[in-house]
Amino acid sequence: MKQATIIILLILLTLLAGCDAGANPAAAPAAIPVGAVVPLSGAFAGGGAQVERGYRMAVEDVNAGGGVYVAQYDRHVPLELILLDDASDPTQTVAHMESLAQQGVVAYLGGYGSTLHAAAAAIAEKNAIPYLGVAFALRDPHEAGYHYLFSPFPKSPDFAAPFFEMVNSYVPVGERPTRVAIFQEATDWGIEMAALWQQAAPVHGYEVVVHETYTPGASDYTDLILKAKEAGAELVLALPTPPDGFAMMKQMGELDYVPALSYFIRATDVPTWRDLGPIGDYAILASGWHPALGFPGVEALNEAHLEEHGRLPDPMVGPAYATVQILADAIARAGTLEPDAIRDALAATEMETVVGPVTFREDGTGVVIMPFAQYQEGEVELIWPREFATAPLVYPAPPVGER
Repeated sequence: MKQATIIILLILLTLLAGCDAGANPAAAPAAIPVGAVVPLSGAFAGGGAQVERGYRMAVEDVNAGGGVYVAQYDRHVPLELILLDDASDPTQTVAHMESLAQQGVVAYLGGYGSTLHAAAAAIAEKNAIPYLGVAFALRDPHEAGYHYLFSPFPKSPDFAAPFFEMVNSYVPVGERPTRVAIFQEATDWGIEMAALWQQAAPVHGYEVVVHETYTPGASDYTDLILKAKEAGAELVLALPTPPDGFAMMKQMGELDYVPALSYFIRATDVPTWRDLGPIGDYAILASGWHPALGFPGVEALNEAHLEEHGRLPDPMVGPAYATVQILADAIARAGTLEPDAIRDALAATEMETVVGPVTFREDGTGVVIMPFAQYQEGEVELIWPREFATAPLVYPAPPVGER
C-alpha cells in the first residue's frame, strides 16, 4: 500500500506541476504596452520624426528576435509601441501621458525637446511609471528628486565645457575663436545652457562679449546678429528650435556675419538643415549620436536605415533606438511587468548600446559619450571623439562665397 500511495502522490504532483507550468504562459499578455508621446507635428516635428523612427526600428528588431523574455510568464513577449503625437505642445504631452497610463503602459518613452520632456517627467512621477527620454538635455527636472525619470542622453553640462575642450584640442592657442556671443532662448533650457556657457568660457580661455536673449518663434534676429558682428564675436553659441535656427542663420548670411565657428544645438539635428545650402555649412552640432560611432549594433542599424530610407540614420535615430534597447534589457532583468520592478532594473542598467556604454546616476541622468559633429560641404562629419572621427574640425569657417 505504501508503494502504491507514493506512486499516486507522484502522479498527482506531476499533474499539478504540469497545470502550473501551463498556467503562467496562459496568463502572459499578448504584448508589453509601451507608451511614447512624440512631436510629429509642430516646431519639433523634424526631430520627433527621427525619435519615432528609432523607437519603431528598435521595437521591430526586439520583436523579430522573439520579444522580451519575462520570467514571470516563462516566455518571450513582444513589445507594443503605442505612439501619440503631441504636436510640440506640452499641454497635449500631459494629456497623452494620462491617456497612456489609463491604457496600462509599463513604461513611457519621451519625445523631442526639453520643454516637452519637463512636462512629461512630472506626469510619469505622478503615475509611478518609468520614463525614459532622449533629445532631452535639460538637467533641471533631474534635480526635482524624481524617482521614475531616466535619460540616457547628454545633459546641459555635457554640451558646455566639453565643447570648449574639443575646440581647444583642434585649434592652437592664439588661433582660437576666443570672443563669444551667446544667443539665449528665453526658456528653461536656454537659461540653463547660457549659465553653463558663461561659467565654462573663461575657464577654457574664452570671453563672452555678447549675451542676448530672444523669444522662441521670433522672426527677426537682426539686433542679436548686429551686436555680435559689431563686438567682433568669432564664436556664436545658441540652441534654437529648427525654425528659429533656420531664420537666424539665413539672417546672419544676409547681414554678412560669418563667425569663425557656430555651435547651434538642436536646430542642426534635422536633415533639412542642409536646405540652407552654403550658409548653413560648417555649423557644429551635438545631437548625442552619429552613425560612424563603432559600437555594437550600429552597423546593422545603419544598413537597415539605408535600405529603408536611402540614407544613413539621422542623429536622433541612434539615441531613440538605444532607449528601447535599455528598456527591453530592464524588463528582462526585472522578470516582471510591474513598473516599480522595471524602474529598479533601469536604475541598475550597465550595458552596451548603439550609443555606447550606458549607466545611470542616482538622479536618473545617463553616463554616456558626448559626440560632436560638423556640417562640411553638406555632410554631417563626426569630429569628436577623435577615435571615431570621420573628419577633423574645419576652422575657421570659410566665407560663404568660398564654400
